[in-house]
Amino acid sequence: MPPYEQEQPSPKVMTQPTKPAFDTTQPPPVPNKGKNAPRKCEQILTSAGQLFLQQGYERTSMSQIAQLAGVSKGSLYNHFENKADLFTAFFEERSRTRLDTLKAVSRTPQPDLRTALIQAASTIITLLTDHEAIGLYRIVVAEANEFPHLADTLWHYGFSRTLSSLTEWFTHKHEAGLLKIDDAAFAAEQFLMMSQTRIVQRTRLSLPVDRSPENINRVASAVADHFLKIYAP
Repeated sequence: MPPYEQEQPSPKVMTQPTKPAFDTTQPPPVPNKGKNAPRKCEQILTSAGQLFLQQGYERTSMSQIAQLAGVSKGSLYNHFENKADLFTAFFEERSRTRLDTLKAVSRTPQPDLRTALIQAASTIITLLTDHEAIGLYRIVVAEANEFPHLADTLWHYGFSRTLSSLTEWFTHKHEAGLLKIDDAAFAAEQFLMMSQTRIVQRTRLSLPVDRSPENINRVASAVADHFLKIYAP
């Protein structure tokens, strides 16, 4: 640390604390503004999601969100500091719901590991191809260059949490002797990427593809079989 000048004392500079990185274990904080806060917050998130999906991120304004939600702009800013925080909160809330669905699959008893893997892959395909998931993915891809935080949100609250859940599941299966995996995190990413072949990628690009339950099960079965060829003990 350099010495202070003796002639004039250095002025004390107040610095702002560095904003912490994403905490993928906790949802973005929403200030508590009274007993009606949860209901009002849900109104805002629902309206914001509707507008984001209809218009994209850039063309959606806080004024439009407030109007559709039936709240004042002051009330909106009491809950969310800016549009970026609002998008993150909306995306996190939706991702948490989807992840709960996937976790429920991994915790549900199945007759064998192959059946469990098929169910997990089928769930991933179904979740990633519904209207809302496809819309949010397209927003991020289209606007991430201009708004980099969108990609951060997609990764931290979407893919990263999903990978963490799969990693934990595969680690337990390895410890039980049902899989032989040296790198569970890498295996989780392989499984997630394999689950996006054929149906998910074509749906994202608006290409014709069979999204029937029968075809989803066919693709999910192939994912499970290929995964077991790599990691079966």
